[in-house]
Amino acid sequence: MTKFDEATRAVRVDETTYDVHLDPGYAVGGPLNGGYLLAVLLRAVVDASPHEHPVTTSAQFLRVAPPGPARVRLEPLKSGRTVTMTRATLLQDDVPLIETLVTTATLNDVVPDWSDGPSAAMPPIEECFRPPVPDPGSGMTLNERMELAFDPPTVGWLDGRPTGRPEARAYFRLAEGKEPDPYVLAMAVDCLPPVVFSAGARGWAPTVDLTWHLRAL
Repeated sequence: MTKFDEATRAVRVDETTYDVHLDPGYAVGGPLNGGYLLAVLLRAVVDASPHEHPVTTSAQFLRVAPPGPARVRLEPLKSGRTVTMTRATLLQDDVPLIETLVTTATLNDVVPDWSDGPSAAMPPIEECFRPPVPDPGSGMTLNERMELAFDPPTVGWLDGRPTGRPEARAYFRLAEGKEPDPYVLAMAVDCLPPVVFSAGARGWAPTVDLTWHLRAL
């Protein structure tokens, strides 16, 4: 079991309740990363589902989640031969932190089709920008858990040269070398800097709403 697997583990209490422990190693200056929190929540959803993969996740982030014990509460909405739909809530002290609607399915026989390519071409990884390791006192513990290599123009805002386009692109992997799975991807989709930085704005920009889709493995 990797550190990420342990940090996202969900322990079944009953059919609709799971206990989790939110790991301080996935913080962004204090609050925990939203993608990491989704990975924790999705572990519970998939464990309770007859299907193996979270193919659609729509989440509303209601409150900042501090590290520590938490609970995932599930409400099954519909289950059939091909998909199951579940409402899942992450709570601490019975206070909702994240509300989600998750559709699970099984993608083992789906062949990925990437013929349309990415939305924008990425340069070779050796030409990308790798951010420096944050100061240990910054609270950016998430950066120690992953490796990012940015398409240089999309981080021009770091030295006062934003492109004016709301976009961010980077290569991503976990620092511990774990192969990508749906839970790693849940974190990856929320691990880049806010795209408003590249558009020319600065300031605190927390995730408030996020939807992502898993097309294939």
